[in-house]
Amino acid sequence: MRSRTLAGLLTAVALVLLTACTSTPETPAAPAAAVDAAHEPADVAFAQGMIPHHRQAVAMSRLAESRAASPQVKDLAARIEGEQGPEIEQMTAMLTAWGAPVPAGDEQPMAMAGMPGMMGPQQMADLGALSGPAFDRAFLTMMIAHHTGAVQMAQAELAQGTNPQARELAQAIIGAQQAEIAEMQRLLQA
Repeated sequence: MRSRTLAGLLTAVALVLLTACTSTPETPAAPAAAVDAAHEPADVAFAQGMIPHHRQAVAMSRLAESRAASPQVKDLAARIEGEQGPEIEQMTAMLTAWGAPVPAGDEQPMAMAGMPGMMGPQQMADLGALSGPAFDRAFLTMMIAHHTGAVQMAQAELAQGTNPQARELAQAIIGAQQAEIAEMQRLLQA
């Protein structure tokens, strides 16, 4: 009797797990993995700095939708926006789980001035005033500097941070942005 009860219970648990792990158009996908609670001030600083940094890259990329002449620049900008939006969400979830403030989105330019690769308000205004090949060249040049700054920030996380998810994200940022820097350098030379 006990073995049949145990077998029935195990079958029910397996069925629940299979149902929970299956995603169909009618059921939402499983939620993202829980944020590891272990963190250091360096992990918080990484996320709090990278969120506004990524927001600026997204803003620059959105300009390319209507101002870029090159299909390659438009494609690159769309990929940057597509990558960095979810990363912003991931870092926001980390900060929330750690009980740390999330940058509000209205970051003051002076507060971001020391952040590697950040463009100032005048640079952003100048970029927004361009279109066509002039925009493409300015966008690529500015985004190379921007990505270089993000790589530096991610390297600092790897050197000082301890949270495994933040470190994994930092490594992913380094890999993706170094590849995009090489792509942008090729586009500038074309």
